Amino acid sequence: MIIPLTMFELRKTIALVGMMGSGKSAIGKVVSSILDIPFRDADVEIERAAKLSIPEIFERHGENFFRDKEYQVIKRLLQGKNCVLATGGGAFISKEIRTSIKEQGVSVWLNADVETLWKRVKHKRSRPLLQTENPRETLAKIYTDRIKFYSLADIIIDSHDKSSLEEMAKLVIKSLLDRNDLIERP
Repeated sequence: MIIPLTMFELRKTIALVGMMGSGKSAIGKVVSSILDIPFRDADVEIERAAKLSIPEIFERHGENFFRDKEYQVIKRLLQGKNCVLATGGGAFISKEIRTSIKEQGVSVWLNADVETLWKRVKHKRSRPLLQTENPRETLAKIYTDRIKFYSLADIIIDSHDKSSLEEMAKLVIKSLLDRNDLIERP
């Protein structure tokens, strides 16, 4: 049984990290709803600030420009009201972003295997890094290149298709409750 965190005050932002398709946004929305705290999606905030979609930002300005804006937006969100924050798939690769999350939040890696990720993203055209000749192979390479960074997260949760969003959210919340630095108890 999970004790609702609404009875407590959250001390830090919960930053969900992991690959595209790992469930950061979908699970994050459920976690925020259960905890009754705001949900923020870094990619949505970047698009809002740039007045362009992520694919348009990549096409017009390139990945380096996007990563600079991503850092600025995540840093701003971490300095705001504590929330559940879904980061972009590449955000946690940045040492600056990892450091900011470590200082002002707690990172939760939603770890999904490549097959699960591929099932979730193969029909989406909104993934600029997968606009290649062999997107599945590209996805596997990105995963292999990033896993060493994701493994630095404070909490690791396996994300898979066998669990519902609510079950996954409850796993995240249970892991949060196991920590003494995240909640102010009455």
